[in-house]
Amino acid sequence: MEWLTAVQWSPYVAGIGIGLLVCLSFLVSDKPIGCSAAFAKTSGLLERLWRGSKVLEKPYFQKFVPAIDWEWMMVLGILVGAFLSAQLSGQFHLQWVPDRWAQTFGHSAGVRWGVALLGGLLMGFGARWAGGCTSGHGISGTLQLSIGSWLAVMCFFAGGIATAMVLFKVVGA
Repeated sequence: MEWLTAVQWSPYVAGIGIGLLVCLSFLVSDKPIGCSAAFAKTSGLLERLWRGSKVLEKPYFQKFVPAIDWEWMMVLGILVGAFLSAQLSGQFHLQWVPDRWAQTFGHSAGVRWGVALLGGLLMGFGARWAGGCTSGHGISGTLQLSIGSWLAVMCFFAGGIATAMVLFKVVGA
């Protein structure tokens, strides 16, 4: 059981695990894995607290019913699993402003949280606009040979490379 306390797992083992998870997902639920719908469903659940069943009249929530389902539980499992992994490997620590961010942009936790919130909102908007997130398109969609998913993955890589070039040019590393 030493592998549970490892700081880093083999990417091959992790990849095989994700592949098995996707196969199990299709076998058990006949659905691909993805995370972004769970966040949209959560917003519907929260809105339902104030507006009641009127939320279900929205066309989006007729297609994606706001409920705690297996996708929602998978996102919860990712959070719990990440926390447990960090604890078991001895890597868990609270840090409001990462060192690299502080070196480049300063020590303001408010600025860091504001940028993180804005980035999260943009990522969520993009995932909903694209009809899925990196796990939905990158793992499940490419597995199904979806042309849209392959195009999305190419855009993910192009965007990631462009962002890294900008950040590393700014940082000077």
